Amino acid sequence: MTQEERALAFAALHRKGEPVVLYNIWDAGSACCVAEAGAKALATGSWSVAAAHGYGDGQKVPLALLIETVREIVAAVDLPLSVDFEGAYSEDPAQGAANVAELIDAGAIGINFEDQVVGRGGIHPIDRQVARIRAIRDMAERQGVPLFINARTDLFLQESDVSRHAGLVDETIARARAYAGAGASGFFAPGLVDADLIARLCEASPLPVNVMMKPGAPDLSILAAAGVGRVSYGPFPYRAMIAWLRGEAEKAFGK
Repeated sequence: MTQEERALAFAALHRKGEPVVLYNIWDAGSACCVAEAGAKALATGSWSVAAAHGYGDGQKVPLALLIETVREIVAAVDLPLSVDFEGAYSEDPAQGAANVAELIDAGAIGINFEDQVVGRGGIHPIDRQVARIRAIRDMAERQGVPLFINARTDLFLQESDVSRHAGLVDETIARARAYAGAGASGFFAPGLVDADLIARLCEASPLPVNVMMKPGAPDLSILAAAGVGRVSYGPFPYRAMIAWLRGEAEKAFGK
């Protein structure tokens, strides 16, 4: 497929109530493994990519290394690839868009783009994040690539008390609508695990909603019934693999 064909195919996988499943990868080897298991598309997880290269999460992986990793994945597997690009390695809209352009040049057809202030804490105001999304969309249109911008809100990740999540839904819906108006393609709310709140968000969001599979999250059938359009696994595949590897290594060393 051409890059444009991969981008269009990826967007078409996002159907309300029939979520595309993305089992997050971190390098070309894991991409090949997940593709052989039957994946229709691929998506990196920033935590996993960072850990696999010996870095912490939060844009600590050098941008050049991330771009090279994307090139290696694209060369190894002919499936649409979305890249978890955190905050685009810049708070400046123009520079962030220029950084995303490098991902497009490397073959990516989608990104996760979050509204947390990476490295400093807190959430960008809606108008600020809208400007950043719009700059990325404008750049992608100039490049002629229908980039899938999965606009992520970190509201739920930054509130560890799940009993308070209901109080965040109105702002979340407002962000989903604003991000859609700025050119986003999907809306990601990691950390939200309450099925009723997820259904409420799906009903109100003009964009297909992405939910992260994590301990305590509803199963896939419940998420589908709630109207979710995309399910991803974040760092959990990598963590499970590393736990297995550590256990096998400990056996080898007689621990």
